[in-house]
Amino acid sequence: MKPYFRFWPVFMRNLLVWRKLVIPSLVANIAEPLMWLVAFGYGMGALIGEVTFDGVQIPYLLFLASGSICMSAMNAATFEALYSAFSRMHVQKTWDGIMNAPIRLEDILLAEMLWAAFKSLFTITAILGVMMSLGITQSWKILLAWPCLLFVGITFSCLALIFNALAKGYDFFTYYFTLFLTPMMFLSGVFFPSDQLPSWVRSVAEFLPLSQAVALVRPLFLDRWPEQAFLHLGALAMYAGIAWVIALHFTRKRFRN
Repeated sequence: MKPYFRFWPVFMRNLLVWRKLVIPSLVANIAEPLMWLVAFGYGMGALIGEVTFDGVQIPYLLFLASGSICMSAMNAATFEALYSAFSRMHVQKTWDGIMNAPIRLEDILLAEMLWAAFKSLFTITAILGVMMSLGITQSWKILLAWPCLLFVGITFSCLALIFNALAKGYDFFTYYFTLFLTPMMFLSGVFFPSDQLPSWVRSVAEFLPLSQAVALVRPLFLDRWPEQAFLHLGALAMYAGIAWVIALHFTRKRFRN
């Protein structure tokens, strides 16, 4: 096998294991975002009615759906690259067994990153299907959100793998969720327009990776083209690239010790 395809057997190994649990995994991954959508979209949406986005009034349900799909991509990729990858690496020692074959640590890490992104893509595909069946959006541009959200999954997979390399146990991941993901979820315009934030908070929030994802995907739900799409894609690529280099460094350091 050519060196740049060495990750593929590891990816397929994860896929074959996951196939046995595909239904419980699917239910677990889509249940929470759909509950957010129903509770806030239909519940609070009935009270709020419409919100202003780029000077246009849009239904709150549509506003929330276009943000929560990005949040779902982030969460699905993060959970897989943290808890599942950590189980294979530290608890089950699967990585140690794989490295007895002619497969490098870099290949395993690449496979884990791509696998987490795939799991994220699978989840958001199911959620997009539910949203379209409910008639939340009728824009054909929503199909372009699919590759964008794959890129979002890759970005957050790379970020999560940094903390996977640093973790001593599952409890360590609580810091990542509490101190990074949860604040970002509320600051990135998922639940309410970010222009409601104080100006200095909004200036910081604009640089968050989830903000870049929402700015890229939300206009597609509204049957518009995102402004500065290449800028947002470039920002996500920068986050993914830097995070990948850091994750690889700390993972190598962990296995040397």
